[in-house]
Amino acid sequence: MYDQGGRRRGEWDDNHYGSKKRKSQKSANARQHDVSMPPVQRHIVLSGSIQVKDLADQLGVKANELIKRLIALGVMAAVNQELDRDTATIVATDLGATVEERATQEEQEELILQGEEDSPESRTERPPVVTVMGHVDHGKTSLLDRIRATRVTQSEAGGITQHIGASVIEWHDRKVVFLDTPGHEAFTSMRARGAQVTDVAVLVVAANDGVMPQTIEAINHAKAANVPIVVAINKIDLPDANPDKVRTEMSNFGLIAEEWGGDTIMVPVSARSGEGIDQLLEALILQADVLELKANANRAAQGTIIEAKLDKGRGPVATVLVSRGRLNVGDVFVAGAVYGRVRALINDRGQRVKSAGPSMPVEVLGFNQLPEAGDDFVILADEKKAKAIADSRQDRMRRQTESGGHGVSLDDFLQRLKDEAIKDLNLVIKADVHGSAEALAQSVMKLSTDEVRVRVLHSGVGTVTETDVMLAQASHAIIVAFGVSVESKARQTAEKEHVDIRSYRVIYDAIDDINKALKGMLEPKYEEVIVGRAEVREVFRVPKIGAVAGCYVTDGKILRNGKTRVIRDGSIIHEGNIASLKRFKDDVREVATNFECGIGLEKFNDIKVGDIFEVFTEEEVKAS
Repeated sequence: MYDQGGRRRGEWDDNHYGSKKRKSQKSANARQHDVSMPPVQRHIVLSGSIQVKDLADQLGVKANELIKRLIALGVMAAVNQELDRDTATIVATDLGATVEERATQEEQEELILQGEEDSPESRTERPPVVTVMGHVDHGKTSLLDRIRATRVTQSEAGGITQHIGASVIEWHDRKVVFLDTPGHEAFTSMRARGAQVTDVAVLVVAANDGVMPQTIEAINHAKAANVPIVVAINKIDLPDANPDKVRTEMSNFGLIAEEWGGDTIMVPVSARSGEGIDQLLEALILQADVLELKANANRAAQGTIIEAKLDKGRGPVATVLVSRGRLNVGDVFVAGAVYGRVRALINDRGQRVKSAGPSMPVEVLGFNQLPEAGDDFVILADEKKAKAIADSRQDRMRRQTESGGHGVSLDDFLQRLKDEAIKDLNLVIKADVHGSAEALAQSVMKLSTDEVRVRVLHSGVGTVTETDVMLAQASHAIIVAFGVSVESKARQTAEKEHVDIRSYRVIYDAIDDINKALKGMLEPKYEEVIVGRAEVREVFRVPKIGAVAGCYVTDGKILRNGKTRVIRDGSIIHEGNIASLKRFKDDVREVATNFECGIGLEKFNDIKVGDIFEVFTEEEVKAS
């Protein structure tokens, strides 16, 4: 048989297969040529990880050739895959290139931020930074009150310290800086942070109680941070006080009292009577002298963010503990992934100051965003450089978040199949300061059981907003508001979308409620029904009665028998009953929207113009 060209079909087939054979021989030769590829005569520069295609460009070879070399070295990689610096160096050297390793942008930034090492001559004595630790209710804040002669406990909800505070004490012409860390176990992370910036830890142990779970935690934190411990045996004025019991229990943790032949200073004190306070301060100064604490005060400042919060009038505000150098108003700084210029410095007594030296705690205004507690705080000469470093750190954080959020490994997938029966309790946490939000999130996640897993979808600082409610609605989450109010629009959206918002002022009330919910043991709940809001326009001081607020009802109505919470700058500062409600001189039961009235509160006179009174009633609803 012949084809259209007059050739026999067999001839065509032979030619066709012949050409195929010749092609395969050509490709085999090409492959042989590839393997015996001449070495690359190039000098390349590597800083950090690099994509396969970018490395191929630098080496001047085809990407698929490079991939073959990587496979030969036992590395499976695609064109867009990143190679770490070590792997890239090995393959480039293997191909005959010379490699110069340079510091990554991140490493260069860290070098800039670390600055030069201080010479011994430039360092002068600095005050010791003392962290007060111990179990809840063992009297840490009362002890500090006695030392600094101010009252803090009364203003704290439930008598528990909720935020890290810092104060400077002068004793016999020597300064001591105290960090007051909260005692409840929910604040473990904050306490750990306190131990990392501190020189000496004061461990407060009640003489009648002895060592408790959080006392052990505090010992572990101090030991992990290599911080010397001074034990303050408090409440020695109580009839059932037994200081020797405390000394014995302490010896089980390797802390042997000096009077028993050890090297741990233990001072019996009474926060109530003031007994032993001088001896405690003397012990701290002695410990500081042994440590020979020094820092260079004549250089650009460096420090650590102890606490950060959003202030309605002043924007992002952070407490910074200066570790070396001098911090001045007008300085440009980087703190973690944010930057700014110091607009104002406020000391521990609330006074504006122009500068702060080593070991000094100051509140700093001038951040472009809210920093994270625990971030480094570094002064730079150039604002452009500060912005560039903050932006690059933010980019890195974003990339890490994105890379962590996409895809799932087989192990994760198998785990998910196993966990199909597990229900998720989703939470959105909003708190008044960053440390509280972080600590509450960590505590509730530990409550997960075999049947129910607690997931914190978001934790943040400030009032509960409509965005928070929409997030909770989309992900079937409960909102936990800790020491913050709820915007009225957010509350309306929550009611419409049936989103549960729970408000708390004491952290372990929140933890207990979530724990009970997980165990299906929630008692009948009293649901808040917001009936009205009023804004304080004027404050009148009435003899024998106290403060009366001249108010304008902005929303709903004010009821004489309702409960009231006072909101200032988005935070709840008081909750209680209405003592009096008047229109002009008449006592009334209720006042409607757009009317003015006078409101007196029971046992609360610290009313200021601009405060918001939120009036609510409580209705019992069955737990679900």
